[in-house]
Amino acid sequence: MWPLYVFGAVAAVFAIIACFVGNRAVKGLLSALSFFGFLLSALLSAAFLLPNYVGVNGLWLPFALCGAVFTVFMLVAWKPFGVKARRIAALSVAGAAILLTSVFIVPAVYRSSLPQAGEEINLLRYAPFGNYWYVNGVLTHHETLAVRLGEEPALKLNGELPRLDGATALYPLYSAFVRAVYPAPEPSLDIPEYFPYGDLRRDDIDPNPYLAVCSKTSGAFENLIDGYADIVFLMGVSDEQRAMAEQKGLELELTPIGREAFVFFVNSRNSAANLSSDDIRRIYSGGITNWREVGGRNSEIRAYQRPDESGSQTMLKQIMGDTPLVPAPLDDIFDTMMGMYERVADYRNYRNSLGYSFLYYIRDMIGENKVKFLSVDGIAPTPENIVSGAYPFADSFYAITARSGGEYLNPERTENIDKLIEWVVSPQGRYIVGATGYIPIG
Repeated sequence: MWPLYVFGAVAAVFAIIACFVGNRAVKGLLSALSFFGFLLSALLSAAFLLPNYVGVNGLWLPFALCGAVFTVFMLVAWKPFGVKARRIAALSVAGAAILLTSVFIVPAVYRSSLPQAGEEINLLRYAPFGNYWYVNGVLTHHETLAVRLGEEPALKLNGELPRLDGATALYPLYSAFVRAVYPAPEPSLDIPEYFPYGDLRRDDIDPNPYLAVCSKTSGAFENLIDGYADIVFLMGVSDEQRAMAEQKGLELELTPIGREAFVFFVNSRNSAANLSSDDIRRIYSGGITNWREVGGRNSEIRAYQRPDESGSQTMLKQIMGDTPLVPAPLDDIFDTMMGMYERVADYRNYRNSLGYSFLYYIRDMIGENKVKFLSVDGIAPTPENIVSGAYPFADSFYAITARSGGEYLNPERTENIDKLIEWVVSPQGRYIVGATGYIPIG
């Protein structure tokens, strides 16, 4: 944003020179140049800088501040009043500018300058067959966190293996499926077949080696409908995603394999403990803006959101129903669930924040207690309440496939795709769902 500082500095230089010039014509020209410099500085600030800090409602601030600074300079340069009156006017305008800066801009800029939590959970810890690296010159195997079946699997796949993809929170689950029924790799530092960050779309490697990756919700779904993935594991499918599949003439098949709770959370020191379903809709539509209205302290609610294509944002939209979501400032939208979690967990700077996620991700993958799960309609998101259906925001998640004209997009893998889906919903598959930390179906 160097032009912002350049125009502001040039405008100030013109104004300072005007204070020492005696010729009124030159003084007027310098004052006019200073005015346009401050105006450009305010416009640039309003267009590119302030929206990311204080939002669209604060776009008047740069104009007020630049106008205040320009007014002080002009009082000094043109001396329109007596010395005492000029001092009072200048001090008043300068005081207003300082007050505006300290109250509105400094806190917002400070918040935005804090480290941003953008890193997700390290999925390599859940790679199906663990990882290898050298310890004291010896190639050593390091065990995975993915669940072990504990008995001989009823299915072992070989031949044309299905390509898997899915949401971050479900990667530990389908990684455990892979561990049980896919062929184990040879010990090596590099095991591309089961590298969670692999790209199923890579065309510079033939054949593409990746078998089980995690491209997150939107990337996984696009891989499915474009034929790069055979099965994706997602919390659901949004209306926009269904429309994308229909445009390609595809039929989606959603096989429910487990249940999961969608939870709302606050910092562990926040006094709020419960929100009604209606409270949540009113908060995210802008109807409730203060924690005091829902049993908390007198503090503005900072309700965070995720990008539209994320699985958690899709769930939030389902909860909102026909109630429109209020747009969130850019600083309150998180690309990763970890980013939202860490911001809510930061009590010193974000004690008034509200976040949401899937229960397993916060409870098991992060495994910390710096946030507090809120009850909804008086029902806590416990396993018992999820199983019974008492908790209102518990729903199924799915293994999803796509067909065109009744055939999978990669028909050579049809037999193994069907076998894997059938095994996932078998007792062994349900065991892995439960052992991972989800609620199995049936």
